[in-house]
Amino acid sequence: MEDTQPAGRSLEHMPIPLFATVMGTAGLTLAWRAAEQAWGWSAAISTTLTAVVVLLFLFLSAAYSLKFIRYREAVKAEFHHPVKMNFFPAISISLVLVAMLLQPHVTWLAGLLWLGGAALHITFTLVVMGIWIGQRPFQIAHINPAWFIPVVGNVLMPLAGVPLGFVELSWFFFSVGVVFWLVLMTLMFYRFIFHDPLPERLLPTLAILLAPPAVGFLAWTHLNGGEINAMGRILYYTGAFIFLLLVLRARGFGRLPFFLSWWAYSFPVAAFAIATVTMAGMVPSTFLAIAGALLVLLTTVLVIALVVMTLKAARAGKICVPE
Repeated sequence: MEDTQPAGRSLEHMPIPLFATVMGTAGLTLAWRAAEQAWGWSAAISTTLTAVVVLLFLFLSAAYSLKFIRYREAVKAEFHHPVKMNFFPAISISLVLVAMLLQPHVTWLAGLLWLGGAALHITFTLVVMGIWIGQRPFQIAHINPAWFIPVVGNVLMPLAGVPLGFVELSWFFFSVGVVFWLVLMTLMFYRFIFHDPLPERLLPTLAILLAPPAVGFLAWTHLNGGEINAMGRILYYTGAFIFLLLVLRARGFGRLPFFLSWWAYSFPVAAFAIATVTMAGMVPSTFLAIAGALLVLLTTVLVIALVVMTLKAARAGKICVPE
């Protein structure tokens, strides 16, 4: 017999990492858009997915806002959790991704959403980093790839900011994200090499390591007029190396039971797919073009599988539960 609980209790235990589903589906949408533009495909898939992402974001935003109103202490507990606190900026990242999806359709609304998302994200970054550097003690075991989300998420901002005309603001966010990506990457590998492995539940977050160089490559090309240069190549091929590193561990990932953290696979893989499609257009290469198409297909299969597993877990009452 399946475990069930009242709707109110489910709302109380609604986890903030659920916003990773918006990031993953938005990443898939942008991957299809990149493929459609690169190869002249119909825009039907990306347009349909855009509507799905917007509705999903609105639903989760409304639900979590209601949780904040009714169960404020539960939200505070999440924000002070050494792992979950880093998922709060997924809200602002999701808002920016929605702005990116709407930019070709409703530019003025995309601009407002980008400004709101950027302001919220830098606020999260300042608050979270303030906690890191002095408001509470952390142990090396607390650090994990989810720590990239608040700080390195800033690298995403130029992707919508530059087309919308916010060039200097985009440089500001990019600078913050890239510099602290290097800092966190150093800390992350120190933790990986010299301390205990990540807990099973957090192993999927290793995929987050792929997002900074992939998104960084896309942001760098936006900031440099869509042209490829040495730094762009360094960022892209760093992402390619990390992707290969993750592929070598894929068998181990597949043995894990389903956790909501599995959604950590989706956005980084989508970002690398977009980066590969973009790279193929800048450096004419049959290999990169084929790789880009395969990565878009991989992202599609991955997100579909994650949606199915998430719905099964939700039906079994395993999502909005106390931990």
